[in-house]
Amino acid sequence: MPNEVFYKLADALDNLPNAFPRTHSGVEIELLKKIFNAEEASLAGRLNGEYRPVNVIAESIGLSQKQTQGDLLALAKKGFIWFKKENGALYFRLAPFIVGIYEANLENLDHEFSHLFEHYMLEAGKDIMKYDPAIHRALPAISLAKSEWILPYDDVKAIIDKAKAFNVRDCICRVQQGLIGKGCDAPRHNCLVLSLRERSPKPGDISKDEALAILDEAEQASLVHCVGNHQAELTYICNCCGCCCGVLRGVTQWGIENSIAHANYYAVIDPDECANCGTCIERCQVNAITEIKGVSVVDRKKCIGCGLCVTGCPDNVPKLIRKPDKEIVHPPIDYVDWEQQRLQNRGSIG
Repeated sequence: MPNEVFYKLADALDNLPNAFPRTHSGVEIELLKKIFNAEEASLAGRLNGEYRPVNVIAESIGLSQKQTQGDLLALAKKGFIWFKKENGALYFRLAPFIVGIYEANLENLDHEFSHLFEHYMLEAGKDIMKYDPAIHRALPAISLAKSEWILPYDDVKAIIDKAKAFNVRDCICRVQQGLIGKGCDAPRHNCLVLSLRERSPKPGDISKDEALAILDEAEQASLVHCVGNHQAELTYICNCCGCCCGVLRGVTQWGIENSIAHANYYAVIDPDECANCGTCIERCQVNAITEIKGVSVVDRKKCIGCGLCVTGCPDNVPKLIRKPDKEIVHPPIDYVDWEQQRLQNRGSIG
């Protein structure tokens, strides 16, 4: 009977657009047990992706509104569920596992947790990353976003400019890989969380200039700027490597080319100017550049348009080109639009 609440929670999470596929081994249940206690799992498993008021949730579970609201706020504080306030009333919904519940557990990540997560991703990662729209979208390097043809939602500096507060935390992907003895030595303390509204100060807050400096450092370390795959209300900027990032591993390890949404640009390298130094090959996080007959060649199909090859070349040979208008893919308008499109592509709604 105790496992039943975790089975229901797993199914509820899998019914969300982001997906939380069940596995043959059942490792997802052990993973949820590492995160939730039975009471928390029972309550969270009764929620879905729709924001519902406290009184409706309370009636569905047979508890008082006061107790229900207290229990829901406790889950929200842990990042297990999301809430919003409208006209003085609180509304709650289930948070997705990725991006959501897992990332909220950075402080709880330990050796056991990291191995459970790795086991789960090896079994279920392909089934999470294969759906469109992708969870994350790549952005061009900040120094390249000055061009007049960079689309507004691709301008990483413009995204920073819209934010009212900035927070930095460790990259959970590189922390997790480090705990299982894998990964790389790229900087970890560079996952930016943005608040689009004024708020009270929090531990880990930084200034706008410090946030921009983190992006510069990330580019120097050959890390790809990634955001949620929608245009409005962007609340984080990840700086990702192909060996640790769960999304980029979809490309580099699991062969899912659409695991990350490509920026609307691609790199080109003039073979007559290429000195074959190999810098661009080393900096590319998705293995889109190879040496052919003594020069570096970009596989346009694999190129995600991040521009790291452009910013790193000592001879300024690579160029970032905007795709023709007919090839431009505009991301969903906002997160709600993204969820609707993703559910449709997963066949969950008509």
